[in-house]
Amino acid sequence: MQKARITLTSANYEQLTEICTRILGVAERTGVKHSGAIPLPTKKLVVPTRKAPCGGGTESYERWQLRIHKRLVDIEADERTLRRIMRVEIPESVHVEIELRE
Repeated sequence: MQKARITLTSANYEQLTEICTRILGVAERTGVKHSGAIPLPTKKLVVPTRKAPCGGGTESYERWQLRIHKRLVDIEADERTLRRIMRVEIPESVHVEIELRE
C-alpha cells in the first residue's frame, strides 16, 4: 500500500477548506485510512509602501499583507483512490502537490 502526502497551498482560506473536505470525502467513500487536514503555520507576506509619492511631508506608510495558508493530508491510497482524487476540480488559486511514498 502506498502513502500519498497531499500538500494544499492557497491565499483563499474558504476554497482551501472546501478542497480539503472534497479530498477527505473521496478517501472516506473509498474506505482508505487518512489523516488530515493538518493546518501548517500561515505565512504572512507584509509589504510596507509609502503613502506619498514625493519626499515632502511626514513619512506615512501603508502595510499590505498576503496570507498563505497550507494544509497537509496523508492518505494510504491505491491507484483507484488516487485517480478519484485527481478528478476533483481544483481552482487556479489553490496549489496542490502530491508526493507518493512506499
